[in-house]
This record gives sequence, C-alpha cells and structure tokens, in this order.
Amino acid sequence: MNRRITIAITGASGVLYSIRLLRYLMMKEFDVDLIISDAGKITCKLEVGFDSEKETMAEFLKTRFGSSAMRGKIREFDNASIAAPMASGSVRRLGMIVIPCSMKTLSALANGASSNLIERSADVALKENYPLIVVPRETPMNAIQIENMLKLAKAGAKIVPAMPAFYQQPATLDDLADFIAGRVLNLLGIDDHGLFNNWGN
Repeated sequence: MNRRITIAITGASGVLYSIRLLRYLMMKEFDVDLIISDAGKITCKLEVGFDSEKETMAEFLKTRFGSSAMRGKIREFDNASIAAPMASGSVRRLGMIVIPCSMKTLSALANGASSNLIERSADVALKENYPLIVVPRETPMNAIQIENMLKLAKAGAKIVPAMPAFYQQPATLDDLADFIAGRVLNLLGIDDHGLFNNWGN
C-alpha cells in the first residue's frame, strides 16, 4: 500500500478533525505531506493552540499525544510552494484530504483553480484519479455552496460533511472527531481503524 497522504487544513472551523486524523496516521506509520492555508493557521491557533510560527505540527502532536504516537513522518509545505512534490501527478499517493474545508477552498476546487498548493494538489488528485476527500464544515449552506459540492462530487471527489453520528454515544469531543476521521479512512480503504464501532456492533 502507498502510505503517503496529503492533508490540507483550511480556514473552516473544525481543526480537531484534522488533528485526530493526523494522530491516527502517525500512530500507523503513514507519511503525511501537510499543507495549512494562512486562514487555517489562524484557526489552528484559535481552536487547538497550534502556533505554526513557534513549532511544527510534528512537535505539537508529540506534545499532545506523546512520542510513542509519532511513528510516522510529517513534511510541512508552504501553501505558496507550487513546486512541491504533490503538485505533480508523477508522485503517486494514497489520497488527499482537505479537512476541514472552507467554502472558499471548496469553490476553488470545484472550479479547477490552481492558485496555491492546496488547490493544485487537489486538481492533481482529480486528474490522476486518486482519492480526493473533502470535509466541508459550514452551516447553513447557500445554493452556491451546495452546487459547488455537487460539481466537485461529479468530478470524482468524495464529500464528507463534518456531521458526526451520535449512535456511538460520544463522551468527548475527541469521540465526535474520531467518527469523521474514521469515515475518511474508510474512503481510503482503511476499515480496521477502530475509531468507532460499526452500526449494529
């Protein structure tokens, strides 16, 4: 299995979803190429206390979850670095996840924009036909936003709205975020993640 994955964090609320997904990927020794938009950096600081000017994401995760959880590798890329590996279709990967995905980024992806690394990487995922998973976090949504999701889905992306289930009887915010992280992993063909119990179990 190709174990390299691109993760993009944009300015939408819901950074905890990406943190819980990164925790799992690090524990299972995946190689992550991480891109955080400028707005995403602000949201990271506000919601989970990650300050990209003071530490790397790997350092933040190590502090939060312990060194034993950091078995994988994270490479961080500036969103302006159009020459980064994921901007080329010649570098195959397991998939790309935009989590959380702002409506601005959603609009850009739906319309084929490639003005930064997140947009270009998503465009590459679609043209190379490897999984592009988008996790929008917005409510309520207007018709334009819904149409953008439909357009992106028709282009081949998987849309996973940040709507955690409650049949799990979640006890913590981590439980809620783990459900979405697990659903993303399901779409990558990783079904034995153990982040939630399947319906009926």
